[in-house]
Amino acid sequence: MRLPETRDLFARKLQFPATRATVLETVGSTALDAPSGENKTIGDVIDRCETDEFESADSLYDTLMTFVGEEFIGRKYYDDRGGIGQSHDDQQEVNF
Repeated sequence: MRLPETRDLFARKLQFPATRATVLETVGSTALDAPSGENKTIGDVIDRCETDEFESADSLYDTLMTFVGEEFIGRKYYDDRGGIGQSHDDQQEVNF
């Protein structure tokens, strides 16, 4: 499952406020598709935080987005503004 789809999953499958144990039991085994790297489950990500209760689907989603690893961020160090932050000697053009 892609990360943006999890908010809808939480709203459909859980009643809020929801405890950490309920989240892990209900949706914890759902796999998250990582754009680069190894896929994780919702449970893997929730295990990284210390929150015991989630007030809403939005708060659970925000927690999930906070604790996913770098394998979910896309191209690391990508800058689409071109030239900002580059040194004068590092101005070679790169085409993808």
